[in-house]
Amino acid sequence: MESLTTGIIRPAEGKKRKHRFWYTMLQQRYLYFMSVPFVIWLITFNYVPLWGWLIAFQNYKPGKSILDQKWVGLRTFIELFSDERFYHVLRNTMAMSVMGLIVGFTVPIIFALLLNELRGGLFKRSIQTISYLPHFVSWVVVAGLITKMLSVDGGAVNQLLMSLHLIDKPIQFMAKGEWFWGIVTVSDMWKETGWNSIIFLAAMAGIDPEQYEAATVDGAGRFRRMWNITLPGIRPTFMVLFILSIGNLISIGFEKQFLLGNPLVSDYSEVLDLYALNYGIGLSRYSYGTAIGIFNSVISIILVFTANGIYKRVTKETII
Repeated sequence: MESLTTGIIRPAEGKKRKHRFWYTMLQQRYLYFMSVPFVIWLITFNYVPLWGWLIAFQNYKPGKSILDQKWVGLRTFIELFSDERFYHVLRNTMAMSVMGLIVGFTVPIIFALLLNELRGGLFKRSIQTISYLPHFVSWVVVAGLITKMLSVDGGAVNQLLMSLHLIDKPIQFMAKGEWFWGIVTVSDMWKETGWNSIIFLAAMAGIDPEQYEAATVDGAGRFRRMWNITLPGIRPTFMVLFILSIGNLISIGFEKQFLLGNPLVSDYSEVLDLYALNYGIGLSRYSYGTAIGIFNSVISIILVFTANGIYKRVTKETII
C-alpha cells in the first residue's frame, strides 16, 4: 500500500502495478500491433534523417562517408544569414503562410457552419462530396486550370470581366508579382476548403443536441445558436489545429509556388523550400540546403511551443 504520510510506494504495490501494465498490454495487443507500421514509418522518415543534419556543419562532398567530411562549424549558417536573398524569400514564405492560415481556417469553418445547418440529407451529402473532390486533384492539374482561367488568350476570368465592361483589355494576372500571393491563396482555398471542413463537421456532430433545443426554446435564432453553441463547442478542435498550423508557417512546401510561378514573378513566388531546392540541391550545395532545412525545423518547434504557451496563459489550458 501507499503510505498516506510519506507517499512511499511499497514493493507489493509496485509489483501489482507492473502486473497490471503487462496485463493491459496483453489485452490490447492487437492495438499495439496495428500501431507498429506507423511507428516504423515515423522512425524511418522523421528520426533517421536527423543523422543527415551533420551535413550542415561540414563542407559536404558526395562520394565520401559523412564522417570523413571536412568540418566547418557554423560557417554555412553564417553564409545563409548573410544572404539578402534569404530574407527576401523568408518574406514571401511568411506572407503566403499567414494569408493561407487566415483563409484556411476562416473559410472552412464558415463552410462547415453552413453545411451543419442544412437539413436535407441527400442535398447535404451531395454538397460535401463535391467540395471534397478538389482535394484529390493533383496540383499539376490545378495549376494548369488556374493558368488557363487567368490566361489573356481566352481565359474565363478575363472574358467575364470584359463581358461585364469592367476592363477594356485582358489583364496578365500571371505576370503581376504583387498578385501572386493572392492567386496562390485563392487556389489553395478552392482546393482544400471542403477537405479541411471535415474535422470541423465532426466536432459539430459531437455537440449535445439538447443545447440547441434549449436555445430554440429560449428564442435563439440560427445565427445566435451558431455563435453561442456551435463555435464554443468546436473551440478545442480549432485550437489544436491552429497551433499545429502555426508550427508549419515556414514549412509550406513549394508545389504551388513552383507550378504557378514563372520568371516574371520569381521575386514573389520563391519560398524557403524552393530556395533550398534551387540554391542547395540545384547547385550541389548540400550543406547549404541542409542548413535551410534545420532553420525550418527549429523555427517550427519554437512557433509551436510559443503558440501553446500563449494559449495556456490566456485560457489556463494546454494542447501539448
